[in-house]
Amino acid sequence: MSILIIDDEPGLRRSLTAHLEDQEYETLEAANGLEGLNILLANREAVKAVVVDLNMPVMDGYSFIGHATQEAPEVPIIVLSGVGIVEDALSAMRMGAWDFITKPLHNLNILDYTLDKVFDRARLLRENKQYQENLERLVRERTKELEETRKQVMQRLSRAAEYKDNETGRHVIRVGQISRLLGRAMGMDEDACELLGECAPLHDVGKIGIPDEVLLKPGKLTPDEWDTMRKHCIFGCEILGPLDSKDEAHRICSDPLLMREMAGSEQLKLARVLALCHHERWDGKGYPFGLSGDDIPLEARIVTVVDVFDALCSDRPYKQAMDPDKAGELIRAGAGTQFDAAVVEAFFLHQDEINAIRHRWSD
Repeated sequence: MSILIIDDEPGLRRSLTAHLEDQEYETLEAANGLEGLNILLANREAVKAVVVDLNMPVMDGYSFIGHATQEAPEVPIIVLSGVGIVEDALSAMRMGAWDFITKPLHNLNILDYTLDKVFDRARLLRENKQYQENLERLVRERTKELEETRKQVMQRLSRAAEYKDNETGRHVIRVGQISRLLGRAMGMDEDACELLGECAPLHDVGKIGIPDEVLLKPGKLTPDEWDTMRKHCIFGCEILGPLDSKDEAHRICSDPLLMREMAGSEQLKLARVLALCHHERWDGKGYPFGLSGDDIPLEARIVTVVDVFDALCSDRPYKQAMDPDKAGELIRAGAGTQFDAAVVEAFFLHQDEINAIRHRWSD
């Protein structure tokens, strides 16, 4: 542990050095502020306190304090001030000095007492800083755990819905991965793409509310059965909607404007949008609201293309998988009517990456 003494009086420096060394401190000496600053910066780890005069040539104590508090704010600075300039010493403390001693210093025990005080304060500051850092680390770890738990809950909810008509549950994984890819291709920022990738698997969560005799029917649906099937969009929004009232969730999810303004996390907001709007069509002939063009959120337009393509290429209890090339022809044919043509273009520009995702997460 070293004490840096900065004073332009050699006799005083020798006196302080001798006393401190008797107290088993190591000492460093400087004749002015500039010399002292250089020594401090060269010995930052070793110097545990600085005793500095105010009135010195080359660089005075005030300037030294200004620089030192910027470069090494954790190092205690004790001002050694002449009698009659206490106000100057207080000004120095307002600049960042920790304490002051008046000189001439007849009783060196005062220096010992002052050093003990600033060392105690430095120790408390270090302990408080360590406590804060540990607390912040624990908060980060807990936040990460909660975030991971939230992601898992969303993933398992989407898997539960997908198990209704696809026992592997990998369709929703592919939809999430490919939607994230197309989000980037459409110019969405990385955070938005990650959010889309997390929420897209929940687009069909409303299937949980569709009776199996309708959802899994091998033949053509009747008009009444189609009406039932279409309700999965509203059901999905309601499942992800407010928990205090089912009626309130239904009211909000029956109005696209209210649905967008619904409170909740960013994940739940987007998941509701995707659940509600992934069967809307570019030409306005979709459901449940008949939205068209740019009135359909971009994220939903992306998921619509990905969902239809992957569903066409997947086995279901009521159909066999279609050849990907044939499915691609149907997607291309739907550009500008069923689908946003820009999303379709991005889809075909990234076929290699999409095929890699489908291969990795094949059923």
